[in-house]
Parts: sequence; structure tokens; C-alpha cells
Amino acid sequence: MLASVLKPLDDTRMFGKFGRTLASRPELTVHVAGRRAPRPDNAPANLHTHELLAGSRLSLGRLVAQWRYWRLLKTLKPRLVIVHAPELLPLTLLWRSLGPGRHFLYDVRENYALNILTQQVYPGWLRRTLAGLVRRIETTAARRAAQIILAERSYADELPFTTEEHTVILENKYQPQPGESVPTQARALPEPSEPLRLLYSGTISKLNGVFEAIGFTQKLREQWPAAHLTIIGFCQQPEVLAHLQAIVAADPGITLIGGAELVPHARIVAEIQRSHLGLLPYQRHPSSARCMPTKLFEYLANGLPILTPPAALWTEVVEAQQAGMIVRFRPPLENSNFVERLRARVFYPHGASKDALWTSEAPKLWHIVDSLV
Repeated sequence: MLASVLKPLDDTRMFGKFGRTLASRPELTVHVAGRRAPRPDNAPANLHTHELLAGSRLSLGRLVAQWRYWRLLKTLKPRLVIVHAPELLPLTLLWRSLGPGRHFLYDVRENYALNILTQQVYPGWLRRTLAGLVRRIETTAARRAAQIILAERSYADELPFTTEEHTVILENKYQPQPGESVPTQARALPEPSEPLRLLYSGTISKLNGVFEAIGFTQKLREQWPAAHLTIIGFCQQPEVLAHLQAIVAADPGITLIGGAELVPHARIVAEIQRSHLGLLPYQRHPSSARCMPTKLFEYLANGLPILTPPAALWTEVVEAQQAGMIVRFRPPLENSNFVERLRARVFYPHGASKDALWTSEAPKLWHIVDSLV
């Protein structure tokens, strides 16, 4: 069983990568538990979904989700549980202690304690308390987990509860949908007189640079009048969403898909495959400075040219693949010959990146599972 409270049932990592990989063996039955989302139409028959949370992240449903998770553990009697959220660790530890032959893996998707301390979502006194509590729970769980899985290489240095022999890194590389044909070459840019489709995808937030993406697009229209920005993803900050919606309402050159609701990953992939440029306008912040964005792998695997700020961790990857250009998003487009340089660049001369695909990570997951089940 794979479980998270806030991640949707069709989450790209929990369902799309871990779930589909494990369900590729028909003799296994795989259960995914998470936040309400439509079950993908092409899900294999041996991959089942269970709703833990239907409401918002700040609702009482978070407490109900704990009870639902415990009931699933007792009903399904899984041989292996992969926990994708720290708030499910206490009940997982209790479940493991109640019988032999019970194993769990902890998939560390974020440096949660660091995020709580630095992202200013909670008041200062509460941030310190929550961060300390999360770190203590993770440390306790790490001692009892069969294995710790890290979504980022940097976490091996950042997190005090990891050890080399007890930890494996499974990066968030791109897993195509069944039957999906991944482009092998970059899409050619249109003429400057034609529409240019720019894309901001994934989590919508100030920290991830959504307003930098807007400012960049609006400035670019001085050189490319038909530049159009599509913003697709979910925003969990009401004040950011309200500001964004006001901007979109006043600018016909910006389209917002999602925002207040989760967007199926297949819809995001469709936008990636019809866009001309993918934007990675992240602000520098301790919680993300050493992380590789999931959308980076998605853009690389689909041959989408990338615009990224200088000095980002992934700049070296983009340059090595000749997959994009380094630009300043703040202030945007100080160079007046940007369009000329953009059109002169040859992107992905050796084809879309095969190194960005999940096929390199799946065998690592199987190695862990086969040693336990």
C-alpha cells in the first residue's frame, strides 16, 4: 500500500511512478490511498485507490484521514507500506509494532522541517514547534523503516536521519502514460509574427515564481507581441490565487488552468507537448535551492526548450543537454535582442533527454521491494 493525505490519488510520484511500476507485475495487488481525485481511466486492474481526504488541507478532514488510514491498514493487511507523508508515520509505526513481517518504506519528498521553518506559512513560534515535531517523528521512523527513499540527492546531506546503507535516491524523473509517445525532438519555434506559447506548470506559488513568469511574458510581448502564457496547476494559497485571478482577468494573453482545483497530470502533459517554451522562474530560497523540480524532468523528457534563471542547481543540466537558455526573470528581459538569440539557438540537437525518464529509477524500487516481499 502507498499512502499520503494531501497528495491526490492520481499523484505523479505515488500513483504514476511507484504505483504503476509495482502494478506492472500482475501477481501483485497495489493499493494507493490519498486525497480525492479521479481514478485514471487507464489504471491497471490490480491498482486500487482509496480516498483519505476529500476536503481542504486545513479542514477537520485531516483528522478523519488518520482514522481512514488506520482502517485501511487493518482491512487490507498489507505486507509492505510506502509512506509518502510524515503525518502518517505515527500510525504506521504503531501498525508495524503489532505484528511480525510488517515492513514500511518512508519516501521523503521534501525537507519538511526546513520548509516549515523557512516558508512562513505558520507563525514563528508555531513554525519552530512543528518543525521540531516533524523531525523527531521522521528520526524515529527512520530507525524502524526497512529503507528510506529520497526524492532529491541533496537530502542525503541535509537530513540527519539518513545513512548511506539505509537510503536510496529515486529522483522524480518522467514516467510516460501507458501508450504515450514521447517526442524525440524539440518543437520548432514559430515565426515572431505567430503566437508563442509559454508554459508555467505545477504548483502555483510566489516562491515558484508564478508572478515572475507573468512579468517575463508581458515584457516579452515588446519583442514578440503574440506571446501567450499558460499557467496550469494547483494553488493552495488563497491570497496568491486571488491576485493571480485578477491579473488573468485583465490580461487576455494569460490562461489559467486549475488554480483552485487539482489538475490531472495528463492535462499538464498535454500542455507541455503543445507549448514552445517551459519556464522555471523559481525564486532563490533555502527550501528549494538544492532541489530539482519535477517539471524539469517533464520538460527535458518531452523536448520542451527551457528558460531558467542563472545559478540554479539545474542550470548545468540544461546547458549540458542544450535544452534551453539562461535568462533573468527579475527584472525581466534586460537584453533587447532576446528573440534574435532565442531563434538562433538549436535546442536538443541530440534529441529529447532519455536521462530524464523514470526507467532509470524503477529498477532501484524493485530492488528494495524484492528484498522485502
